Amino acid sequence: MRAKSASLGTRVGLVLTATLALILLAGAGWWVRETRKSIHEEVQAASHVAQQWIAVLVSETLRDSADGPARLMAHLRAVGRLRANQLEVLAADGARLYVSPESTYKAGRFAPDWFAGRLTPPLPVRHFDAGDRQIVLRPDASRAVLDAWDDLATGLGSALALLLIVAIAARLALNRALAPLAQIDAALARGADGRFDIRLPGYRVAELDRVAASYNRLADTLDDTRAHNLRLEEDQAFARAVHIRLEDERRVIARELHDELGQAITAVRAISGAILQRCEDQPQIHGSAQAILAMTGQMQDGVRAILQRLRPASADTGGQLDQAVADYCRLWSRHHPDIHVDCRTALQHAPTGEALGLTVLRLLQESLTNVARHSGASHVDVRLEFESDAVALEVCDNGRGLAPEPGPGRYGLTGMRERVAELHGELHLETPPGGGLRVSARLPQLLSREECPHGQHS
Repeated sequence: MRAKSASLGTRVGLVLTATLALILLAGAGWWVRETRKSIHEEVQAASHVAQQWIAVLVSETLRDSADGPARLMAHLRAVGRLRANQLEVLAADGARLYVSPESTYKAGRFAPDWFAGRLTPPLPVRHFDAGDRQIVLRPDASRAVLDAWDDLATGLGSALALLLIVAIAARLALNRALAPLAQIDAALARGADGRFDIRLPGYRVAELDRVAASYNRLADTLDDTRAHNLRLEEDQAFARAVHIRLEDERRVIARELHDELGQAITAVRAISGAILQRCEDQPQIHGSAQAILAMTGQMQDGVRAILQRLRPASADTGGQLDQAVADYCRLWSRHHPDIHVDCRTALQHAPTGEALGLTVLRLLQESLTNVARHSGASHVDVRLEFESDAVALEVCDNGRGLAPEPGPGRYGLTGMRERVAELHGELHLETPPGGGLRVSARLPQLLSREECPHGQHS
């Protein structure tokens, strides 16, 4: 599982806080450097004054060897501690005669060693020879360093408080600025569920307004597309229902023609045949009976042709699809004598389902209709093959071929594709090397009548 990512407000707040922290650290480094210089200048100036004063005392002590040393010690004790310096008097044997007292300023407090080590300047210890004693002047920057430490602690506290205030203010400002993202996220979530009933308002922020405008355009487009697809599905469902109804009506008409008109014609032919046998000696009646017999034969051929056009179903031919294809090719050739039809069908070893057989015949019908209407061909080849798990139909003509971009009204090709898709088959339209158009369809024999999509059998 993916780890939960931090929010944009948290990231921006962290970046802002880190930036301010870096600025504070850089400022602290600059402050330490400048403070060290200041402490060095202060202690050095105090040491210089102390050195001048001690030099004067030493010179007076050396001129008066009798009373000079006592006067020197009296002056040193009276002065006490020197500013930023420690004074020490040593005898000739190294014994300590005097040490200046500790400073009373912030007595007992010292800056941390690591801080004092960084800010204490390297100043030399000065020695003065006063005859029988030595005066040692040691620079002492501990009070100045302690002042710097107190200033740093106060400044850091204020800086951290300011940093916390800035971080909180930035987070509140970001939360308010990014609040519209929750509304945008909710709208996108509803869109992912297929509901585009939300339109985003303007947020008076240029970036968010662009996002809202883009989402609103997308939602409008998807909403219109969904409505169009819904209308298309309804139209297709209606078309399928009308098609089923038409197929049922065609079957009823074909059955009525076969049962009523066909039987009536057969009865008339039988009667006319009987009359022929009984009136050979009556030429006038005999001729009329022959005319009736010839006319009923033509009527039977006409009815048979009408039945083939109304119901070219494989079920009515005992499931023999190859015979139905061959019969339709002969019928079509009779109506289009200027186009030569070469029909070759493989031997069918097993009957096909009604849906599959009718689809093959509808594809053949539409392909030959397109040849007659659009191709300008003089020859067409029809091939029907039976594979172990599929039926393959190919119709190839020598006409002008298929236009690169068919104009509106070419619904026949769309219907062919839909029929093939319903049976999970494949349909290809291509131009052979010699020109013309080749329509190839391959339909699997896996769908039974009950598995036919939408319950259709036509």
